[in-house]
Amino acid sequence: MARKPDGKHEVETTGHSWDGIEEYNNPLPRWWLWTFYATIAWGIVYTILYPAWPLVDRATGGVLGWSQRAEVAAELEAVEASQADLRAELVSTDLTAISENEALQRYAVQAGAALFRTNCSQCHGSGAAGAVGYPNLLDDDWLWGGRMEDIAYTIRHGIRNEDDPDARYSQMPAFGDLLSREEIATLVDHVQSLPDGADPLAGPGGTLFSENCVACHGENAQGDRTLGAPNLTDAIWLYASDDQSLTTLISQGPFGVMPAWGERLGEHGVRALAAYVHQLGGGEPEPEAEE
Repeated sequence: MARKPDGKHEVETTGHSWDGIEEYNNPLPRWWLWTFYATIAWGIVYTILYPAWPLVDRATGGVLGWSQRAEVAAELEAVEASQADLRAELVSTDLTAISENEALQRYAVQAGAALFRTNCSQCHGSGAAGAVGYPNLLDDDWLWGGRMEDIAYTIRHGIRNEDDPDARYSQMPAFGDLLSREEIATLVDHVQSLPDGADPLAGPGGTLFSENCVACHGENAQGDRTLGAPNLTDAIWLYASDDQSLTTLISQGPFGVMPAWGERLGEHGVRALAAYVHQLGGGEPEPEAEE
């Protein structure tokens, strides 16, 4: 039998004492120490093998030469290679015929949805419902036309930008320099009455409308897509229809700008985005050919 120990083994203390309570200096378990040392060694090896330490304009490359950017780029290239036939077909197919090919239409819409989330949702919203000054792409009210060709042209060249000479361009005058406050107030009341069926040319407001607005919005106030002039007889407002908003709009004149996406997205991207926007709910069919 083992002999019973004569006395109690006392653990060394750290020398710290709080209100007479001392702290034992118990050593850490060996397994914990070796694990800790192993993590230090692993960290050193990792910083040698892989990108790790930040520098002024880059990070250390690591002896293995691995790069997450390169890995992602390779994956993107592989995806593009697998879709090369569809990409080529999308570019070569007439815009109006894309929807006739189910596989091509599905690919174009999916690609266009990704492009929309990346490039368009900041202004038109993630659901494409628009915002004040940014058109709702879900309805069938179009400033410049809602056919595939119209949408593709708008995406490709943009609106009122200084980068593309073929950008759609129009400008509403600032009538604050041309009309008195009373005349603008009369015109505001008149424009607000148009969606309710008022005669665009009737009354004092009709006179002002005829003299200042008919050239762009037409005698029926239903707008002109060649000029980007909105239809004033519906209840759809790009900005707002309250007194203050319309007074500001008429006085100062709106001047919304849309970038030209043709060079950034390429023809493939423009067509995919046009297909996506067209099928959201407001896209217009091509006019039927006359016999």
